[in-house]
Amino acid sequence: MSGNLRTVICLLRNDLRVHDNEALLWAHRNGDYIVPLYCFDPEHYKGTWHFNFPKTGSHRAKFMLESVHNLKKNLINHNSNLVVELAKPLDCIQRLVKYCNEASSPVVNVVFQKEVTFEEINIENEIKRFCENQNIKVQEIWGSTLYHSKDLPFKSIGAIPDTYTQFRKEVEARSKVRPVLDMPASLKPLPPGLPVGSLPDLSSLGVNADCKQDQRTAFPFPGGETSGLDRLQNYLWGSHAVAKYKETRNGMVGENYSTKFSPWLALGCISPRMIFSQIKKYEKEEVSNQSTYWVLFELIWRDYFKFVCQKYGDRVFYLSGILNKHLPWSQDMDKFRAWAEGRTGVPFVDANMREMKETGWMSNRGRQNVASFLVKDLGLDWRLGAEWFESQLLDHDVCSNYGNWNYAAGIGNDPRENRKFNMVKQGMDYDGEGEFVRLWIEELRGIKGGKVHVPWTLGNGELEKAGIELGVTYPKPLVLAPEWNRHAGGKQNVSNRGNSGPSKGQKGINFYFKSDQQSGQSDGNQRNGSSGGNRGRGGKAPLKGGRVQ
Repeated sequence: MSGNLRTVICLLRNDLRVHDNEALLWAHRNGDYIVPLYCFDPEHYKGTWHFNFPKTGSHRAKFMLESVHNLKKNLINHNSNLVVELAKPLDCIQRLVKYCNEASSPVVNVVFQKEVTFEEINIENEIKRFCENQNIKVQEIWGSTLYHSKDLPFKSIGAIPDTYTQFRKEVEARSKVRPVLDMPASLKPLPPGLPVGSLPDLSSLGVNADCKQDQRTAFPFPGGETSGLDRLQNYLWGSHAVAKYKETRNGMVGENYSTKFSPWLALGCISPRMIFSQIKKYEKEEVSNQSTYWVLFELIWRDYFKFVCQKYGDRVFYLSGILNKHLPWSQDMDKFRAWAEGRTGVPFVDANMREMKETGWMSNRGRQNVASFLVKDLGLDWRLGAEWFESQLLDHDVCSNYGNWNYAAGIGNDPRENRKFNMVKQGMDYDGEGEFVRLWIEELRGIKGGKVHVPWTLGNGELEKAGIELGVTYPKPLVLAPEWNRHAGGKQNVSNRGNSGPSKGQKGINFYFKSDQQSGQSDGNQRNGSSGGNRGRGGKAPLKGGRVQ
């Protein structure tokens, strides 16, 4: 009789949750035993594709370990468990198939959530080839987006619109979000005696284990489904911060200026449909306004990048991007390192870059600005920025990250070209008193108010009083864009310039990555977000990597 018992392997990757998990539910319904499996793939802890940055930095690795640990705990609470291995998924599946066959509980199915980018697809294809030879069926589940791919109002993926606004209007008018799945209180068990393995630590992943939380962080939360659901509960029903999201979302300091959902979304610790259903419940029971809608608006942005990557495939990783647009890029590594380490001499840029390096977090406003500065002011290869974000961000999401960098570099499917942020005006607009800059750049704390954004305009007396010597205690700016002068008190102190002179880019306009105009307001911010890897993309071609924050 035991020979008839069927085993289903459920490979979990970017869906680290029990709630609203269709792959897990499919396994439960189609097997006598189910094996939830997570693999710490060594490939994810090597170097990025072009520039060999640590592919998974210490902040995200820690968040991932916490998320896998929490998933294991939650599965145990559902009468199941999580098999964990430090190995490639195919190797894990081969070992499990051998074990289950010898234990007379043969594997009949492998189920996983379908992904759309190069490395993930390669893993899926390896598994399919092995399973075909073993007469094991493979079931692919679509589960990472708010709108299911089968519910899109387009004839094919190739018909996905090339502007976000058109995509959003079509799905909002003609598609419905599926309800959150009811999951069983008790899942089918693992095969008897199956070894479940143990979680690795950071050092065994090859990641710096000395990863302590910076007390200044705007994201002081642990990884995992439980903490993600707690955050959703608190942001809506506890603090009611969601009711003011549209007014606060461009903030930079503190926990509640934005939702902070993106790290949990990137690993699938929380389902976008769960967020949607809770927002709808909140709108019904508390208040429905532009702010509650704007969270859903941002979730649709995340969907859009996923479907754009599915439409264009590896092109999102190419130097020429989605538009196949060839632009002259520099790979000046001295300038790049100054950018990555927060030493450009432009405080608004440096503060954001230091925040990311120390915490793995950066606000959406910050991401837009530092991306624009890298590509428009410094003229550096956008892939340097994309791979650095991939390495450092807690919430790195392949499609959102590389889709955003395509936009920032002017090689994405963006209806408006040649847009450039004015670093000084942005700093003055969103950190008018310099609170954020002083939080992260300790050497500038002696400068009061908004002047902290433009230390190169200050006289030697003011600098001396603040304990600053430009070029010694804090860098002179790498570039000085001419448009900054309008917002720097009308002066650029030539003696305090860096060696590079002013940026030769076009005159800056204060764009905000917005897509369309409605009632005098633009649709929304371009998102620089953030989760991905060493993408092989057709030969050794290009690269890779939304944002609900």
